[in-house]
Amino acid sequence: MLRWTAVTAALAVFVTGCQVDPRTTGVPRAVGMAKSTAIPGCRAGPVRSALAGRVIRVSRISDIALGPKEVVLTFDDGPLPGRTERILATLDRYGVQATFFVVGRMARAYPSSVRRIAQAGHSVGHHTDTHRNLARMGRKAALVEIARGERAVAKALIGSGRTAAPFFRFPYLAHTTALRRALAARGTVVIDADIDSKDYFKQSPSKVLARTLARLRRKGRGVVLFHDIHERTVRLLPGFLAALKKGGFKVVHLVPANAGRCPPVRAS
Repeated sequence: MLRWTAVTAALAVFVTGCQVDPRTTGVPRAVGMAKSTAIPGCRAGPVRSALAGRVIRVSRISDIALGPKEVVLTFDDGPLPGRTERILATLDRYGVQATFFVVGRMARAYPSSVRRIAQAGHSVGHHTDTHRNLARMGRKAALVEIARGERAVAKALIGSGRTAAPFFRFPYLAHTTALRRALAARGTVVIDADIDSKDYFKQSPSKVLARTLARLRRKGRGVVLFHDIHERTVRLLPGFLAALKKGGFKVVHLVPANAGRCPPVRAS
């Protein structure tokens, strides 16, 4: 059995360029304890786009120290079949990767879409089970809501060869100090947003795009919040990425600190 596992791991390195930990089983465990059997952000072959920036290994929020014109792409509330897949296709076309904060009930409804996100090399984080405002709940009830969401995402990822990242975003960005401390104590990194696109407003894609770009240009860097459940976001994303590329921005990818290392690649 050990010999077969070693051969399998070696074959995975040859085929994908990623290291596989032969001690893992591929079955997700609780967030903060998980080890991925594949490396988020590890691509076979050369980097396909000059828009792709560095990979930041994150164990605490202070690790996300962005330089000028560095952007982190994040998508909340999904997945939603059709729209999430089109967003994945756009990200792939531009050769960049993002973090998706998945809601538990959506993971239960559309597990294959969660697996597609992870297998495309994006980081999968958590966003509670039913998208409740945790700041309006008691601490115990809020932690139960978070844990249920984690379990739903973990279950959806079974069979994908990936596990969720220990990243969390509060719904509505509504938090409490007590919940932040509780999450930090278990190794979960709470990721906020510097630039909220407000793509949930019923506005045209062009208006959301213009507003988001204007805010990003004022700040010069930051974590950008989108939602992969909205048609307007699907439609504006190509223009947003094209504008980033034209403006000399780089899209940074966040991965867990304990993820394996990818072999070096060079831009084509």
